[in-house]
Amino acid sequence: MSNALPSLSVELPYQPDSSHYFELLRDLPWPVFLDSSQRNTQNDRYDILAADPLVTLTSTDDGTLIQDRSGNETLSQTDPFFLLQQQLQKYPQQETSSLPFCGGAIGYFGYDLGRKIESLQNIACNNEQIPDMAVGIYDWAIITDHQQQQCWLCSFGLNEKTHQQWAQLIDRFNQNTPEPSSQFTVTGDLHCNLNRQQYQDAFDKIQHYIREGDCYQVNLAKRFEINAHGDPWIAYKLLRQHNAAPFSVFFVTPTVTLLSSSPERLLQVKNKQVETKPIKGTRRREPSLPEQDQVLADELLNSTKDRAENLMIVDLLRNDLGKVCISGSIKVPTLFALESFATVHHLVSTITGHLLDGQDSVSLLRACFPGGSITGAPKLRAMEIIEELEPDRRGAYCGSVAYIGFDGNMDSNILIRTLVHSDDRLRFWAGGGIVADSNVNDEFQEVHDKAASMFKLIKQLR
Repeated sequence: MSNALPSLSVELPYQPDSSHYFELLRDLPWPVFLDSSQRNTQNDRYDILAADPLVTLTSTDDGTLIQDRSGNETLSQTDPFFLLQQQLQKYPQQETSSLPFCGGAIGYFGYDLGRKIESLQNIACNNEQIPDMAVGIYDWAIITDHQQQQCWLCSFGLNEKTHQQWAQLIDRFNQNTPEPSSQFTVTGDLHCNLNRQQYQDAFDKIQHYIREGDCYQVNLAKRFEINAHGDPWIAYKLLRQHNAAPFSVFFVTPTVTLLSSSPERLLQVKNKQVETKPIKGTRRREPSLPEQDQVLADELLNSTKDRAENLMIVDLLRNDLGKVCISGSIKVPTLFALESFATVHHLVSTITGHLLDGQDSVSLLRACFPGGSITGAPKLRAMEIIEELEPDRRGAYCGSVAYIGFDGNMDSNILIRTLVHSDDRLRFWAGGGIVADSNVNDEFQEVHDKAASMFKLIKQLR
């Protein structure tokens, strides 16, 4: 990584909480906050904020709508990943700076974008009614470095309007934070799309498929929904208080807002070096009872079942990386590491590789999409079973939010522990991998352990 800053850069006063700067830009179109939550680990160094993209790409069943600032629109039936690749290739590739992102693509890639890659039946109801992909091409960003306690407004300056508006941008971020906005409340009952018996039936069907040799593991998720009104930024600020996670996101588009406290990285690329960190294996936390909390952590670390489940996904991801990485470069430096978060302990493994010449971050994302840790193995058959057994499409859930810089580098999460707000409805999901020796009661409880922070948030919002 170069120590050089990009052509346009100015230091802003460091704020320990980057929400200060987000509140100064969130009135602009397509604001996004990639929030590391400051948990003092290696993944929590930087926060990335951006808004007002040069171009947006929005994919639905009708195709991908490409819009620019001048109001020009194009609707294309081409693969959305290829369209994004084409948009990024319009800009000259930049040298990597000392900051992780100074412009490029940021957006979400919904789980159901996988339908553009694999042929799946349309069985589950599409109650989400949101785009499968929503990505902006941004020419500037605010980067907060919590390790160095510095903050920068930065841009490669690839668009003339950025130069023209630079002084105005600097002035915007030297203003006082605006007054707090309106309320955000939920009303009515919290509905789930799988009751206890329905979950049992789906679990039994997965066990049948495993015995028949169709698959080794399937991730089964439940969807929760409640009416919600107001400004979802209020809800996100509450969520990040009690469920800090290194790959958190608040992202607003014209049709949908994402509120994510994801603990899981999907893919990172630095100078063509690739890293993925799948999570498989979960135990609840008991932070108020340290001895019991340690017992649960040790139980997870020593669980043969959870290790086997994790290893299945490691093998799947090694295969995915093999599509676009140099033969022999794929390594597994860490297996079954314990990582602890606000409400759960997880087993996390690390897989690395090096991209082939001619491959880039977008082709890598496509090759690994959706992430194997939230499908099962083998991936395609697991996705077919998910489509059959989950009553509703997943939409954004279990997809990814990613940034892909003009320098070619990328980082991305898996959209778990995520709430989706649109049409005055708030939805969230929780799931877990089912394998041959899974116990239905344990799996049912694990789903609720994973959803604990969202349940707590719903209570706070009433």
